[in-house]
Amino acid sequence: MHMADALIAPAVAGTMYACSTGAAGYSIYKMKQSEELKKIPVMGVMGAFVFAAQMINFTIPGTGSSGHLAGGMLLSAVLGPFAGFITMIGVLLIQCLLFADGGLLALGANIWNMAFYGCFIGSFFIWLPAMRHGVTRRKITIASIVGCVLTLQMGAFSVVLETTVSGITELPFSAFVLAMQPIHLAIGLVEGVITAAVLNFVYEARPELLWTGYDAGTVEGLDHRKAKLSYGKTVGVLAVLAALVGGVLSLFASAFPDGLEWSISRLTGSTELESSGAIYQTTARIQEATALLPDYAFPHSDSIAGTSFSGILGGVVVIAFCMVVCQIIRYAQRKRRAK
Repeated sequence: MHMADALIAPAVAGTMYACSTGAAGYSIYKMKQSEELKKIPVMGVMGAFVFAAQMINFTIPGTGSSGHLAGGMLLSAVLGPFAGFITMIGVLLIQCLLFADGGLLALGANIWNMAFYGCFIGSFFIWLPAMRHGVTRRKITIASIVGCVLTLQMGAFSVVLETTVSGITELPFSAFVLAMQPIHLAIGLVEGVITAAVLNFVYEARPELLWTGYDAGTVEGLDHRKAKLSYGKTVGVLAVLAALVGGVLSLFASAFPDGLEWSISRLTGSTELESSGAIYQTTARIQEATALLPDYAFPHSDSIAGTSFSGILGGVVVIAFCMVVCQIIRYAQRKRRAK
């Protein structure tokens, strides 16, 4: 559901950048006041996993469309909403700059549509209430599916609103809604099942890694549950899964257009729209300069090795991003305490 620059007007893009920047600033502020930085290894590995998982488009049967994970619900259920949101920013920023996935002008909107709803709405209004009186596999599964479906519907609707306010007349509001919402309902169901599978693994392996908004020792279902793997082994398994997904399973991604491209194609006959103007040309030039592996491939090459390399490299860069951000926040914490 990565929006291209042609789908959004500069004024709307600026507004969405401001909204996403505000949410990011508040997230960093809350992280400085919390103990979430203890999860730096998990933050990096989970970010790498979501990056890799977003490379795998799964076919939606009978539609000619495909979808992929957004990842906000998954990250916030492990890291909490604030660290999850910052991690999602890293994923989307790297996809945009290094792989030209999603427009640079539209990055603020993409962060809002794909990260804000899953990390904040999903965690505070769905995940947290579900886990308040105890954690079980059944609750994890239901919260994951409901959360992914509802937050992806909100993200898809936001795309429609942003294009409408931007004056993209090729995508009339009512027709675009009728295309976007049903296909993202199906995508959300699949994402929910995948999210539930990963979170249930974490619950079985190292239950205290799940975020509940409370101390792990006070939450029924986490307090006396025996971990099956050590902290290090759990992080290691997640890291191996991220490498396998990005380096191997990404080779088998569906070739069908994703839900957004499919919806645009139904209305315009093409998966892309044209844009003109200085700001669009500038952002396109910036992406051309920064995208070392455009479309997750070696430039001017059809080698499948480019896809595998992109999956591994992207995951490593996401891990590095998370470590750098956390070190900056730790430095700010130390300076504040020293005063």
